[in-house]
Amino acid sequence: MAGYVDAVGFLHSGGFFVSFMSGNSTRLAVGLAHWTTAAAIAGGLIGSFVIGVTLGSLCGSLNERHRRSIVLVLVAVVLAGAAALGTAGSTWRALALTALAMGAENAAFEQPGGGSIGLTYMTGTLAKIGQGIAAMLRRRGGFEWLSYVALWAGLVAGAILGAAVYAQIAMAALWFAAGASAILAIVARRLHVG
Repeated sequence: MAGYVDAVGFLHSGGFFVSFMSGNSTRLAVGLAHWTTAAAIAGGLIGSFVIGVTLGSLCGSLNERHRRSIVLVLVAVVLAGAAALGTAGSTWRALALTALAMGAENAAFEQPGGGSIGLTYMTGTLAKIGQGIAAMLRRRGGFEWLSYVALWAGLVAGAILGAAVYAQIAMAALWFAAGASAILAIVARRLHVG
């Protein structure tokens, strides 16, 4: 979902990210160095993302047993709002809500002690792949790193799908992400998954 939504946001914004805040941090820095509006746009998206992480974490902590379903419902509702605003032509409000939703998504796998699985960024995931390959080559590890390959491949596959759907229906593509999040919330609730 993060790859799908990020591709939609990237294409609609002309090169800003709604889930990849490392890229927006670089856009912010370059925008500040050159005094361009890119700094304000990137900064706004970063702020929205952080608010989303905070909101997702707070909502998820309301009921740890159903954390994932609660967070996924929040993501679905916010993405639906972004889709509605985006199809109505309110681009930057839609993108701010989309970044908020992607921030909240990260709370789905948050652990009570503070650890989590990063769902919207891949630098650490790619580093884990390289470290796993190195450990395997030194005969100190097996194929555990393949789980990180699967996580990365999922993000890339989602981005490909998001870019393809965006090419056909623009910001209405977010309705599919909202629907997918709602379905995942129902599945998580029925399976009683954290």
